[in-house]
Amino acid sequence: MTSLKPLAERMRPTSLEHYFGQSHLVGAQGILRPMLKQQRLPSLIFWGPPGVGKTTLSEIIAHSLDTAFYSLSAVHSGVKDVREVLERIQSEQSGIFGSAVRPILFIDEIHRFSKSQQDSLLAAVEQGIVTLIGATTENPSFEVIRPLLSRCQVYTLQPLSSEELIALLLHAIATDELLARRTIELTETAALLRYAGGDARRALNILELVALSTASDPLQITDELVSQRVQTNPLAFDKGGELHYDIASALIKSIRGSDPDAAIYWLARLIEGGEDPSFIARRLMISAAEDIGLANPNALLLATSCAQTLERIGWPEGRIPLAETVIYLACSEKSNSAYMAINRALSFVKQTGNLPVPLHLRNAPTELMKDLGYGDGYRYAHDYPEHFVQQAYLPDAIASERFWQSDEANSAEAKMMERQRHRWQGRFSAPPEPQDH
Repeated sequence: MTSLKPLAERMRPTSLEHYFGQSHLVGAQGILRPMLKQQRLPSLIFWGPPGVGKTTLSEIIAHSLDTAFYSLSAVHSGVKDVREVLERIQSEQSGIFGSAVRPILFIDEIHRFSKSQQDSLLAAVEQGIVTLIGATTENPSFEVIRPLLSRCQVYTLQPLSSEELIALLLHAIATDELLARRTIELTETAALLRYAGGDARRALNILELVALSTASDPLQITDELVSQRVQTNPLAFDKGGELHYDIASALIKSIRGSDPDAAIYWLARLIEGGEDPSFIARRLMISAAEDIGLANPNALLLATSCAQTLERIGWPEGRIPLAETVIYLACSEKSNSAYMAINRALSFVKQTGNLPVPLHLRNAPTELMKDLGYGDGYRYAHDYPEHFVQQAYLPDAIASERFWQSDEANSAEAKMMERQRHRWQGRFSAPPEPQDH
């Protein structure tokens, strides 16, 4: 019976008329509208978070094109299943009842397919046996093999906006066979929208939960009622997925941007999502070296100490040194001059190859090497005033090259450069070149 299905399943639309969200794809000016009108559709990959309508849109497309729809789940299907369904499609399409429009093969969670499983789809897509529609919550650039990716158009599906979610909920209240029998009013929506997080399925599940657990009629849905019924807000987080890297990226960029409030927020998101604390500590050490660097060398010491402290005190107390480090890094002066210097040097080395080490810098452990001039003329810096003496350290062919360009906007590096100008008397006198980003 239909009434036994969950609300989200009961409300699954069969036409674009009742499909909520993704107006950039299926709205009046949407990308897919002309394709559906012409009944010519390329193979597609729908990329987006759970609950935004990837499967539903695929079914609606098949219905709009009046063509056969075959579905596989990457979780439960192997190469054998793919081959069997492709053979079935070819057999049915070759008969007298074959469709004029290519049948659609929908593969849910296509990112879970192995390389060999994805390879098994190539010929069918290439030869036009099927129109493939894959759905994935992970970045297809990383999870779908390049040959298959090059044969598909990738479209991103976005979380539903607050307006779209409210419209969906009102539609469910007015049209669902069970909810429509009651008087239900969305008095407040802030909590419901917060818990839903742009996920249409979750929004409908929360609405159904509140309706089933509250006998009063009329039913007024308030923020307090929703919070009582839901109680927890399981955060969207996948330690192996893209959101994991997106949040980590937001943390590092907030530190780089000197915003401690944003940085501590993203740290909390990682912690609440169950992230491995050692992963966070490693990222903080990288940030300390890359983004703060010579402007404040203590930042790397603190980040390293934080990682060691985590190993000793464990969790959940480890969140405290992590927070201390994040705030310190965010508030510290910033310089990426060391990061830029090594990148310039690596690029230069790739271009210039193995330039010879000057003879006076070479090690001379044997008499033969000494006879060949190894180490000849080397001046030991500690034998000179201020432990410095001018001599060549770069290969002759690149003696004038500069890789480290100080960021003199901060006092620490300004003092370093002042000391270098005093030592080298002219080598560092020119203003640093603009940094590449």
